[in-house]
Amino acid sequence: MSTSGVTIAEYVPVSSATPVCSAEALAGMNWYAIQTRSRHEKVVERQLQGQGIDVFYPVINQIHRWSDRRKTVECPLFAGYAFVRIAPSPEERVRVLQTHGVVQFVGGQSRGTPIPAEQMEAVRALVASNTPFTKHAFLKVGQRVRVRGGSLDGVEGILVGQNGNRSLVISVEPIQRSLSIRIEGYQVEPI
Repeated sequence: MSTSGVTIAEYVPVSSATPVCSAEALAGMNWYAIQTRSRHEKVVERQLQGQGIDVFYPVINQIHRWSDRRKTVECPLFAGYAFVRIAPSPEERVRVLQTHGVVQFVGGQSRGTPIPAEQMEAVRALVASNTPFTKHAFLKVGQRVRVRGGSLDGVEGILVGQNGNRSLVISVEPIQRSLSIRIEGYQVEPI
């Protein structure tokens, strides 16, 4: 048990609703990570959705233990961050930055570094699949692979081996956060 009273064996993902946009509306739009004020991720998500901005705020369930009870609590997967899909224009950036609780875009000169759509779709697929996963240290090196078959078909990441177990690490590069999922039984192919 940690000093915060949280014990986690593995994360149980909870899906986060995101509006569905047409293919034409998504053309020319990029995903960006935004940093939020501490514990403001959900407030930022609601406000951005209210403005019609496509936002992704992945959450997980954690079991919190107190001396008299245990409770499952919904927590952000990446504390202090949310993701928005916007057109790369100054007007859209200002619209996001003027939202209460948004601190800045993550990336060079606070303009934000676009996140490849494949990385965001991999995180979304993992959260939606309800497959148990663990957080993993961010990796910059390793072989990129693609999962073939099963609920994670097409998900790309870095293949790592630890104590004879194979895991797939899915990274969101601009915020330097990674997720790890055991892929025993999954077929993978190099990219």
